Amino acid sequence: MVDFEELREIAADVRILLDAAEDKAAVLRDIIAAYDVVFGIFPSEDGIGIQVVKGRDILNKIAKSRSNAFYTHTAIAVPDPQHAEMLRQLTEPAAEAIAA
Repeated sequence: MVDFEELREIAADVRILLDAAEDKAAVLRDIIAAYDVVFGIFPSEDGIGIQVVKGRDILNKIAKSRSNAFYTHTAIAVPDPQHAEMLRQLTEPAAEAIAA
């Protein structure tokens, strides 16, 4: 189960790191590469929206096996679901992009 408050706190920490970075794109790439699962979170009518940017296959395997498998995760604040999708497309491995 996803703890939305934890994701908000993580996204705030990531925002601080990005704001302080000289090369924001490089830092963002490094952050995404460092974690198994990356969530894009954004404001929604219900308070917080969430989209998986990276690691959907890992989450699906965990859900199917009903295990409590450990995975690393982070969250990145984006303005809307379209930006989360754009981030997913820009950061997916080249082989997956070609296959899609």
